[in-house]
Amino acid sequence: MAQMNTDEQYSNAVAPCRNIFLIKTKDYGTSWRVYRPISVADQIYIKAKRIRTIQEKKSQRIADGIRSEFEGILNYAVIGLIQLSLGSDEREDLDVLEVKSMYDAEIEAAQKLMQDKNHDYGEAWREMSQESFTDLILSKILRIKQIISNEGKTMASEGIDANFYDILNYAVFALIQISSNSPTKKS
Repeated sequence: MAQMNTDEQYSNAVAPCRNIFLIKTKDYGTSWRVYRPISVADQIYIKAKRIRTIQEKKSQRIADGIRSEFEGILNYAVIGLIQLSLGSDEREDLDVLEVKSMYDAEIEAAQKLMQDKNHDYGEAWREMSQESFTDLILSKILRIKQIISNEGKTMASEGIDANFYDILNYAVFALIQISSNSPTKKS
């Protein structure tokens, strides 16, 4: 069997996340529209913190595993990006087809960013550990919280959206690792 290329692995990692997102949109509507950026950041923080705790304790008591937490992180990053793109649009109820289109647009933008970074960094993420992806996600959340406390202003740094894109891509990388049963590297 031929090895999949990165774009195929990326699409395969995103597909179940997208499916879950759209099913939950049908179940709950777009209740997430009430989230402010800090709330989205906190939802991602909770999931990343749980992953880190499981990684450190090497056990868990709740059935949902690390994979489902990375899937949730990916979806919350998409929510954050959609919320930022909608700006002052106060509609709480969005049509499922509109949400699907926005979801796909954010994934496409994130994948293009991944392709550009892979070109320059030579897919260094393949040699990183799942623990590092977790720590990087937590770091990006702290950056988002600081940018929010700075009223969205940065002097030399990327904005909230760039951090959500990075979080999304780190989650995809972790999901690719999990799917390919790559051993995680330990420090």
